Amino acid sequence: MSIFIPKFTDIIDIIIVAFILYRVFILLMKSGGYQMLLGLLAVFVIYLTASLLKLNMMTSILTVFKDYWIIIFIILFQHEIRNLFARLAQTHDMRTLFQSAKKSFYSPLLNAVSIMSFRKIGALIIIENKRKLDSSIESGEIIDAQISVKLLLTIFNNKTILHDGAVIVRNERLYAVKVVLPLSESVEYSQKLGTRHLAGIGVTENTDSFSIIVSEETGKISVAKNGVLHSGLTIDELSQRIKDETS
Repeated sequence: MSIFIPKFTDIIDIIIVAFILYRVFILLMKSGGYQMLLGLLAVFVIYLTASLLKLNMMTSILTVFKDYWIIIFIILFQHEIRNLFARLAQTHDMRTLFQSAKKSFYSPLLNAVSIMSFRKIGALIIIENKRKLDSSIESGEIIDAQISVKLLLTIFNNKTILHDGAVIVRNERLYAVKVVLPLSESVEYSQKLGTRHLAGIGVTENTDSFSIIVSEETGKISVAKNGVLHSGLTIDELSQRIKDETS
């Protein structure tokens, strides 16, 4: 019966493999690669079904995929594989390997929000999740740029033509600016909040996006999720919420 009792090394092995698979899954979800992965799984299921039902012609066709699945996998996920090896070449620390991209994403974002809060610069930043905001993005300007402190401060400077509206963050990049969003019609908020806050709440009522709002009057930092507003956050609290949203 001892063969059914896992050794310490077996437990470590399982934990490492589970962690790697989890991080790969998160990477595929954020890059959109999970859709191609689901497609490959669908082909595999069809192949098994055809084999069980002895559908010879279908099985012969799908055997091509089975024989060359490694090549097909590399072709479909070459971008993700290249990014993974690029990160591996730049670090010797496993933790840094999987967190460096996320850190580079929210660090300049937090720094920009901190500065705007101190200077009382109004801002509305929307972090897009699984449900895309394409219909709203059409109202703005697509720039698809790397997030930086200077860029965010420039956009929300009231002397620029881009400061009105919201900024949309997609796949950890500043994707669109000057975006017009639907306003919340909640009685709880509509009678006491301005347009910026109502837009930040409204976009989260029907989507899974996450809003960051900086008040122009008070400099207070607020966030909205699922139509609920949380105000008066510190930078540390905002940092934790962004980590929770992007993990």
